[in-house]
Amino acid sequence: MNDSVAKPRLTRNLTFYALKDAAEEFLYEEAELLDQRRFSEWLDLLADDLAYVMPMRRNVKAGEHAARENTREGRDIGWFDEDKWTLTKRCEQIMTGVHWAEEPLSRVCHMVSNVQLLDALPSADAPRELKVRSRFLVYQNRVEYETYFFVGKRNDTLRLIDGAWKLARREIILDQNVLLAKNLTVFF
Repeated sequence: MNDSVAKPRLTRNLTFYALKDAAEEFLYEEAELLDQRRFSEWLDLLADDLAYVMPMRRNVKAGEHAARENTREGRDIGWFDEDKWTLTKRCEQIMTGVHWAEEPLSRVCHMVSNVQLLDALPSADAPRELKVRSRFLVYQNRVEYETYFFVGKRNDTLRLIDGAWKLARREIILDQNVLLAKNLTVFF
């Protein structure tokens, strides 16, 4: 998402705040489902054509951040470049009880904050998609002594499908360029 291009702000009225509340409630419910390991219910929140991406971060020279700090989707390697099918398979694998990195299952807590409604398409009065930005902190504790923190930003597209909001796209920007955890089994 290119934040350098100034867009007109959505009018702050009752419609805006109702849409923002719907987006926040969606993200909070999603976090709760993940924390409770209710993966099949979480998968139901995902659009069938979901794009779920997490680029890698690089340390770059000052002035080159916009162009080079993140790997490019579809051109460079990233931590995640997944769809609903691959996320479904990851969930199924975790719940088998024989997943080497998730046996026993991790204890995970998702915190979502700074939720911003950036756009409603085609309009706020008749939205089919919402563009939402948020910040996250994910805490993971494994076995006895393994503790990991993941901090970053998310750019989400929520799409109205059959009267319910579904996650259609998620770009996860992890605020570290070296992964300090032993693996990436958590969902963001």
